[in-house]
Amino acid sequence: MSSSVAPVNINLIQQLNSTNSSLASKNTSAAGASAGTNSNSVTSTSSIQNSFMTLLITQLQNQDPLNPMDSSQMTSQLAQINTVNGINSLNTALQALNTSLTTSQSMSTASSLIGHTVLVPGSDVTYQAGTSTTTGVQLPSAADKLTIKIEDSAGNVVRTFNMVNQKAGVIPVTWDGKSDSGAAMASGTYKVVAQATQGSNNVAATTLSPGVVGSVTMGSQGALLDLGTLGNVSLSSVAMIQ
Repeated sequence: MSSSVAPVNINLIQQLNSTNSSLASKNTSAAGASAGTNSNSVTSTSSIQNSFMTLLITQLQNQDPLNPMDSSQMTSQLAQINTVNGINSLNTALQALNTSLTTSQSMSTASSLIGHTVLVPGSDVTYQAGTSTTTGVQLPSAADKLTIKIEDSAGNVVRTFNMVNQKAGVIPVTWDGKSDSGAAMASGTYKVVAQATQGSNNVAATTLSPGVVGSVTMGSQGALLDLGTLGNVSLSSVAMIQ
């Protein structure tokens, strides 16, 4: 007597093999994978596993006892589902390892900045009489005209820097603490204002504030730099290191 139930659907096996290959590929790029992507992979694999086991159990319950399912075929199918489980567990372990390494590297990089001056997005410049300070702007695209102004607390322009033909990127400016007339300015907090154009079009210039890194902490967004009066900023916000 022949079996009344066909072997496990070949399409399901092919789907398992496809998932196997996909998860193996993701292991090689674990550094760029997100927690959300990993969660979706686990959900997809779990769904396939449930479908496989349901189909296998149904086949075993309805097989012809005089012509049972080939045990070697069952072993092969179980081996495939176990391989998917193993690769998925390996992928999860690699994700955890990658997260740990990334956090450690980020903390190490941030710690090396303690005591250094960095430029971050902002408009305030704290000036100490008798010294010089570096500020600047960040341009998303080239500008044929760039004007950077230093204003006092009353909004008066004390120093103007005019530049031409600037490329995209960070444009640092060192202010010696003197006004346009050469007078020495008093200590205090000043404001940076910038305007950039390319032809008749405005270019969105982001002003940069200088700050000295006092300490480093880890937050939900990664390493945070304590810049004193500028507050805590993420390591990714640093535009320039002096």
